[in-house]
Amino acid sequence: MKGSFIQRTLRNAISFLKESLFAEETANRKGMLQSLDPRVRILSLLMMILTVLFLKSLTLLGALYVLVILLALASRLSLPFFLARTWFFIPLFSLFVVLPALFSQVSPGETVLRMDNLSITRQGLWAVALFTLRVADSVSLGLLLTLTTRHFALLKTLRVFGIPQIFVLVMGMAYRYIYLFMEILENTHRAVQSRVGNVMPEGKGRRLVAWNMAHLWIRSHQMSDRVYQAMLSRGFQGEPVLADDLKTRARDWFFLAIVGSILLGFFAAQKWPGS
Repeated sequence: MKGSFIQRTLRNAISFLKESLFAEETANRKGMLQSLDPRVRILSLLMMILTVLFLKSLTLLGALYVLVILLALASRLSLPFFLARTWFFIPLFSLFVVLPALFSQVSPGETVLRMDNLSITRQGLWAVALFTLRVADSVSLGLLLTLTTRHFALLKTLRVFGIPQIFVLVMGMAYRYIYLFMEILENTHRAVQSRVGNVMPEGKGRRLVAWNMAHLWIRSHQMSDRVYQAMLSRGFQGEPVLADDLKTRARDWFFLAIVGSILLGFFAAQKWPGS
């Protein structure tokens, strides 16, 4: 059995690691969102996500997406990277899922295009565009948050907003274990490749993969216990600790007020005729 599957898995893991490291790098840049208090940043973006759920105007949703792009640029994010991560997976997948809503059998109404026994309605086009824009806006805001917030600052802020301690603790541990296990996977693959190369009998390949899976599970179980005991011995009490305390400054309140005013303007505009 050729080692192409293992190599693809390893490449995907390394790619994920690079993207995660890139996210940490962007979170440390001197951009608009990075300079804000993480609590204000999360609250502002959460307010925008909630606004997306209630907006029913395609124009306003498009304007909100433009605002997200401007925030990404002001935060010194790479626009091609940002657009690729926000459009080439979840929004496009959601678009394919909702495509049946285009047709009169699902969305009856005014016909704009007829194809034999199928017809596309204006109501169907509106529903598909509304759903796709909502998903694109929500995904973009979520990515904007993760790219501009350091991991442990995010965990600390989640505790400030009342997220259960066990949930935050599991997220923090899982985040650190991902890097460790990818390193173990890479070292294991390199060791196997140095001894047997890229080609081996099919049966031996299956046994090797099964042995590595079992070994990784046993090792992760033992390591989790050791890490937790080490954390307890150093005074860990279940709360993530930051080297810098969270401080809210005047510009944080100013940014929050600006965002709140813009979102209130969106809700007011939605009530206008033709919006």
